[in-house]
Amino acid sequence: MEYASGTQGRIFYIRFDHGENLLSELQTFISENNIRSGMIHLIGALSQGTLVTGPKETVLPPDPNWHSFDDARELVGIAMIREGTDGPAIHFHCSTGRGDSSLTGCIRSGTKVYIVIEAVITEFAGFTVFTEKNEKIGLDLPMPRQNQE
Repeated sequence: MEYASGTQGRIFYIRFDHGENLLSELQTFISENNIRSGMIHLIGALSQGTLVTGPKETVLPPDPNWHSFDDARELVGIAMIREGTDGPAIHFHCSTGRGDSSLTGCIRSGTKVYIVIEAVITEFAGFTVFTEKNEKIGLDLPMPRQNQE
């Protein structure tokens, strides 16, 4: 276990509109506002997207199980903003549903907003969560670090 502690920084409310690419717009907003670490809460709907819904088998490194949809689904999601090698990175998990069909996983691409998505970003202050490659696991993992005063 590793941890860091701090306080709440800025808080943003964002409305994403019908047809926008959610991941692309989020990444642009985070970069333009220099948000290095934080949390995002989201509700709304997507008309399409691609998720990783766990590994195909319980092995390391994992072989992702990919699922795509293009049938307008309700969405509730939570994401972490971490400092990556190329700027801020978003790690976004969500649950989507339509009728009696649901998907839960890590959303990766093709995110087109259906009607509206509301998001609240809470910035972390006093610490930064970096993304670092873990060779044993075979993935980029979060590494929290206290900011130097």
